[in-house]
Amino acid sequence: MNETAYALSASRTLWELVARRADLTPGRPVLLQDDRRLSFGELREKAERVAAGLYGMGVRPGTVVAWQLPTRIETALLSFALARLGAVQTPIIPYYREREVGFALRESKAEFFAVPGTWRGHDHTAMARRLGARGIFEAYDGDGLPDGDPSALPPPPADGTSVRWIYWTSGTTSDPKGVLHTDRSLIAGGSCLAHALRLSEEDVGSMAFPYAHIAGPDYTVMLLLYGFPAVMFEHFALPDALEGYRGHGVTVAGGSTAFYSMFLAEQRKQPGVRVIPTLRLLAGGGAPKPPEVYHRVVREMGVQLTHGYGMTEVPMITMGAPDDSAENLATTEGRPPEGMEIRIVDGEVRLRGEAVCQGYLDPARTAEAFDDDGFFLTGDLGHLTGSGHLVLTGRLKDVIIRKGENISAKEIEDLLHGHPAVQDVAVIGLPDEERGERVCAVVEQPPGAPQLTLTAVTSYLRAEGLSVHKLPEQLEVVDALPRNETLRKVLKYKLRERYSGTVK
Repeated sequence: MNETAYALSASRTLWELVARRADLTPGRPVLLQDDRRLSFGELREKAERVAAGLYGMGVRPGTVVAWQLPTRIETALLSFALARLGAVQTPIIPYYREREVGFALRESKAEFFAVPGTWRGHDHTAMARRLGARGIFEAYDGDGLPDGDPSALPPPPADGTSVRWIYWTSGTTSDPKGVLHTDRSLIAGGSCLAHALRLSEEDVGSMAFPYAHIAGPDYTVMLLLYGFPAVMFEHFALPDALEGYRGHGVTVAGGSTAFYSMFLAEQRKQPGVRVIPTLRLLAGGGAPKPPEVYHRVVREMGVQLTHGYGMTEVPMITMGAPDDSAENLATTEGRPPEGMEIRIVDGEVRLRGEAVCQGYLDPARTAEAFDDDGFFLTGDLGHLTGSGHLVLTGRLKDVIIRKGENISAKEIEDLLHGHPAVQDVAVIGLPDEERGERVCAVVEQPPGAPQLTLTAVTSYLRAEGLSVHKLPEQLEVVDALPRNETLRKVLKYKLRERYSGTVK
């Protein structure tokens, strides 16, 4: 039985995976950060001591504990300690501020709140007090975690199907949504991800994203199942982070399309010299990948790139495999794992399977999110190929309706990514009295590129075969596209807010 089959063969819990791996390879490293190293055996031992400390504070099975902590070894220890207790934990991205944090604390009814003190110039403890949070405690480097005698602990949870996780959508245009997950759904996501990527105990992974993101447990499940370590980056920025990648011999890196582009930019500083000598694979998800980005990574970095499709509600939907064809790796989001059903209804991607969340904290949102057959409505548009690979063509809300004609923003973006004077691009629809909506391309250019003009853009798109009615009618060139702090997704709502009042 392979590790994926083992993980999905029964109602496993995350703590069961920790205990099993600690028995199998207690001395092997699981987490690396700067000059620090945590082994699988130490993960179990220290997490149990933290669990005992939390138990002494009053945390019990089912107690809701919120935590807003950076990507640190201590954060993983706290999270697994809560998993050992069977508490309900609600991770909050450390970059969130009063509006999102206050909403999450109120909606989850959190009884305890772990914060990092002052982090990157922001006093999280003071913010928590202003928000009236209950059970505030600081969890930071060194001796900042609760500590106790594990002999006082109750037995670990026995089932993996109870809701023990509340994750939060980004809430870019409205209040965030509390997404309900079980150990089982998170294990399903992480185990299938590892199986798709063909990883082994010889690999060294990396976490360059917030551990509080849904990708945190997704990635950690891979480590527990296959027994390899990952390097944690508290704050990801290039070129500063390269020392960590090189020093620890990272073989697998990535995060999202934006991360691929950042690695490419570093590679171009010294063409022909491997930016990370040990790197063999870039992998990630979070947002669709333009085909040209795949070809550039393979051609210029000399590594494979496998991209996937996931979201807070379903952390693992499809994933490209290293042995897929170049065409499929470039133009699709990969295939679904066994047990993930994909149904296309009126162009919308709908999902049913082990990794799908249990719904939302708000029952009304849950009722709206599933169809009568129990399929989750993603809001994404796409189609399946004959080989079962998924092609995403955009978002339902990202379809621009110009004079009654539907226009896919992604189609235009993919074409513009092939223009040498385009580093990144977002295509949006803007209100227009005559057309209903007009097409606007917002472009970020590489250093030293000649200034783009609307005429140059439309001429290029015509030459690429884009239909005339889809051509942009407005071009905006920006120094940097607005992005979130998790997987560096472009925030199109900010662009719509910025340019909706412009007339071209």
